[in-house]
Formats: sequence, C-alpha cells, structure tokens
Amino acid sequence: MRTGSGDDAEDWAAAGRGDGEAYGRVFDRHRDRVHRHALRLVPPEVDVDDVVAVVFLEAWRRRRSARLVDGDLLPWLLVTATNVARNATRATMRYRRLLATLPPADHAPDPADRHDDGAAVAAFRTLSAADQQVLALCVIAGHREAEAAEVLGVPIGTVKSRLSRARKRLGAQFAEQTAVPAAPPTAPTTTAPSTTGGAR
Repeated sequence: MRTGSGDDAEDWAAAGRGDGEAYGRVFDRHRDRVHRHALRLVPPEVDVDDVVAVVFLEAWRRRRSARLVDGDLLPWLLVTATNVARNATRATMRYRRLLATLPPADHAPDPADRHDDGAAVAAFRTLSAADQQVLALCVIAGHREAEAAEVLGVPIGTVKSRLSRARKRLGAQFAEQTAVPAAPPTAPTTTAPSTTGGAR
C-alpha cells in the first residue's frame, strides 16, 4: 500500500540549497520505509543499516538531480535502495568467497547462517534489478505505473511490460522456492501365488 508523503518538495528544495535540517526531515520521514525495503533485498550477513546510510548519502550527494514524483522523494529512494542493496550483496558475497578459501577457524557458527527469510523474500532477491525496482514501486509501495515511469525515466509502456514480466518471474521463482521434492518411487508390491488348491 502506498504510504509515501507528498511533503518533500519544499524540504528537498531547501536541502538542495544546503539546509541540513530540511534534509533531516526528509530522512526522518522515509528512513523506516527504506529500511523495510532493504530488508527484503539483502541476505542476513549484509548490514541493513549500512545500506540505508548509503541510500541517504546518495540522496544528499545527488540532491539537485533526484526525481520527485508529486512532491514525493520515496520512489527515488526505493530505486536507489534497490541498487545499493544489490551492490552491497555482491560485495559481501565476494568477501565470503574469499574467506572460504582460507583455512577454517575454530569458532561457533553464526546464527545468521541459519536464518530463513521466507520463500517470497528469497524469490524476490533472485530477480534482476529492473524487476526488483518495478515491483518495489508498483506492488510493494503501491505507486501508479505513471509515477514509476517518471522516477525510472522510462516510458509507461516499458513499466507495464516490465511489471508483467517481473510478476511472472517472481511467481516462477516462488514456486521453485516452495516446491516439495517428489517422493522416491516405491517398489511395486506383488502377490505371491497361492499354494493351496490347484488343478485337479
């Protein structure tokens, strides 16, 4: 459901002029939504707070070029969060692959390694950045296709086709995540011939 605010325009214009307090109001307004969105995107070993910090750092760095939709910065923040989360996940995976080449250390297992985010979130993470962006905007955040097109900088027809494709891919990935392995076939039972009676 869409819960974004349309009150960002004035504050963001002030932030563009270097007003830190105005920027702080935008941060307070949207940080929880950005945090929840980032949680859907990154595995447990990635620090979500770091992702959120980078998103708002990018917002400040690009404050003169960020796109608002009807006075709302949230769509742009969600798209930026998608990109930052993917970069953070790739960096973490590279780091973990490097660690895997080192001799194992004696330590207790990390509880995060046993954390299960659920099939829907796991399926969402397998999608491309473009699919994640359009689903985040139109399905999770509830923005209209025209608004998504504006913040993504693409024609509305592109958003429609991406959204249709992303829904199908998400459904296929979810089905794969939740598929129950088929039981191994059982040997057919045979009935032993009767030893009683017989031909006379």
